[in-house]
Amino acid sequence: MDNDIEIVGNRDGSLVYDRPTPADGLRWCDLQTWWQAKHEILTEAEAKTSLYRRLRRSLPDNSLGQQNLFDCYHQILGTKVYDHPVLLPEVWLHWDHQTVRERGPQALLRSRMDFLLLLPHGQRIVLEVDGSQHYTRDRGQRPDTAKYAETMAGDRDLKLRGYEVFRFGHDELKDATAARVLLEQFLPALFQRFNVSAGTD
Repeated sequence: MDNDIEIVGNRDGSLVYDRPTPADGLRWCDLQTWWQAKHEILTEAEAKTSLYRRLRRSLPDNSLGQQNLFDCYHQILGTKVYDHPVLLPEVWLHWDHQTVRERGPQALLRSRMDFLLLLPHGQRIVLEVDGSQHYTRDRGQRPDTAKYAETMAGDRDLKLRGYEVFRFGHDELKDATAARVLLEQFLPALFQRFNVSAGTD
């Protein structure tokens, strides 16, 4: 996010946008133009389809909420998504310098955002979809106040770094129809709040 990029591990599994973020935010058209040039794709239509599939593929298989949020974002905006902020899934803010062996894979999760929007004037919006793993243990059987505290600490850290964080409960988004109704209200309000032109088809 601060133009300091380091890839650790599988480079092919990471999508790295290596251009400066435009002053008016990172829009779908910006990412698509970069993607088309990087992969030498002949047509805009092919670039759009392959980029969408690449981003969609990065979503976790076990989170219908995240999948529905991503799909609804594109369905609601329709063709207008081209000039709107691109919804970036599974974004790593930074890599934990201690190894996974030392701290465990869960320690790295606070470094990852479910979704990121880069808006005009350097505004950064994080959208999180919280399942029960954020506040329970034993596969959702028992409340875990320590996990909840970690989530809140992560929120504070992001806000102090200049991000606005909006959280959804997974149950709000697990049904595609209900998710669309919710997001049809939320997205225009979000764009209005942060002075981004919005509309639907």
